[in-house]
Amino acid sequence: MTTHEVVNQVPPLVGYDTADDPALLDGLAREGADWAAAGLHDLGRLAGDEPAAEHGRLANEHPPVLRTHDRYGHRVDEVEFHPSWHELMRTAVGHGLHAAPWADDRPGAHVARAAGFYVWRPDAGHGCPISMTYAAIPALRHSPELAARYEPLLTTTEYDFGLRPPLGKRGLLAGMSMTEKQGGSDVRANTTTARPQPDGSYRLVGHKWFTSAPMCDLFLTLAQAPDGLTCFLVPRVLPDGSRNPMRLMRLKDKLGNRSNASAEIEYDHAVAWRVGDEGRGVRTIIDMVNLTRLDCVIGAAAGMRQGVTTAVHHATHRRAFGGYLADQPLMRNVLADLTVESEAATVLMMRLAGATDRSARGDAGETAFKRLALAVGKYWVCKRWPGHAAEALECLGGNGYVEESGMPRLFRESPLNSIWEGSGNVAALDVLRALTREPQVLAAYETEVAAAAGADARLDAAVRRVRDELSDRTDLESRARRVVERLALVLQGALLVRHGHPAVADAFCASRLDGDHGQAYGTLPGGLDLAGIIDRATPKVG
Repeated sequence: MTTHEVVNQVPPLVGYDTADDPALLDGLAREGADWAAAGLHDLGRLAGDEPAAEHGRLANEHPPVLRTHDRYGHRVDEVEFHPSWHELMRTAVGHGLHAAPWADDRPGAHVARAAGFYVWRPDAGHGCPISMTYAAIPALRHSPELAARYEPLLTTTEYDFGLRPPLGKRGLLAGMSMTEKQGGSDVRANTTTARPQPDGSYRLVGHKWFTSAPMCDLFLTLAQAPDGLTCFLVPRVLPDGSRNPMRLMRLKDKLGNRSNASAEIEYDHAVAWRVGDEGRGVRTIIDMVNLTRLDCVIGAAAGMRQGVTTAVHHATHRRAFGGYLADQPLMRNVLADLTVESEAATVLMMRLAGATDRSARGDAGETAFKRLALAVGKYWVCKRWPGHAAEALECLGGNGYVEESGMPRLFRESPLNSIWEGSGNVAALDVLRALTREPQVLAAYETEVAAAAGADARLDAAVRRVRDELSDRTDLESRARRVVERLALVLQGALLVRHGHPAVADAFCASRLDGDHGQAYGTLPGGLDLAGIIDRATPKVG
């Protein structure tokens, strides 16, 4: 016997289609984008193959590096990325994940893009500039002249990296720069100033605390103009080829999301153009915020799917105590529970994508539903991801704690989406704000939930509890998280009862709505079809 014989090790999870996801594909058809299925599978096979996984690993192990000056002492403010980062970006842009729906009139275009963003997940990081570009366009449309100039280049599928005059490039990426050190989510406390110029432009002076993907071509930012907080478009390079004085002070040393650069920047009389009216900055940029919130939900749902498929794959091939882990009752309970949580996130994500699509086409009812459901989903799905990632990692035992498994990177990424675009309290209070100021949003939510009335007694009882919770107006702000949690669980339950696999819907209602559930994953009650649930998360390799 050799001391280095390798036995009972799990084969790499490569050579599969990440779009082979029943909850995703059912949602794609249901929300009007079945026409995108073939392209989605093409992208899914790329995402599930070895080169993509290796690019993700390399992009994270070789994070971006800030170069403030060149060798001669000239200020350059550039960020160097590993070639694998560019390969991942090239694929994402080439498949239109950054902006395709804005140039596509087909119903379901936003749904198709959401599904693509969900399946293309070999790296935790490069999705940020993809998401921001997608979200920037409706905000930019508040200034039709600027939109006419830049939107065609933002929607093209050409990835053209490098700091050059925007209108001379084959394709553009957009970012946003709102947060300041004194305010965080309280953007109305921003101190960056904007002085109008005779030619209609402005000059910005101030310090931004978080600017993600600082090598984008254009940025939407907030600054205090003479009539109040206003939205501006800031290019990295001016039309004459000179660098706009947008100084990169340092890159953040982050918990996760390490392949993506996040910078502190200073505007040193940077040239900017106004987007929307002065004093209406929050109202102008809220379209961008809402779409990046949607991507937070998509990213969290995708992370859950990646975690559970990795856990199921490991348990299917790993033997312990005389049998495969996947055949042992307690592990089956854990895997099924993780799958239920994943599919609940996916079915809600696809419903939100459908509402986004129809809202963009003028459907007032869907706009009202999205207003409440997106804030609810942003809070709940993103909150659920870190615990889900930790449990999925634990399914691999000590192997999951090792970087080579990819699970530590997934775990480090998992808290981000709950923080980005408003942390938990901000999202929960936004739900209360919508309920208080916009009565039509609760009516739209109730209409959605009522479509499942009578299908499951446990769901019906949960709906009654939510109504009781909302009818009690005392101390509502301190109860905001509980209210939002119940709104989310009822909505997920209603969607699963109507559209989900019966075994998944049964397990969700039994454990999340009926109260028969412990405080950890793997505490599903008896009598459920665990095998049918786990099969839906088993990757088909080869």
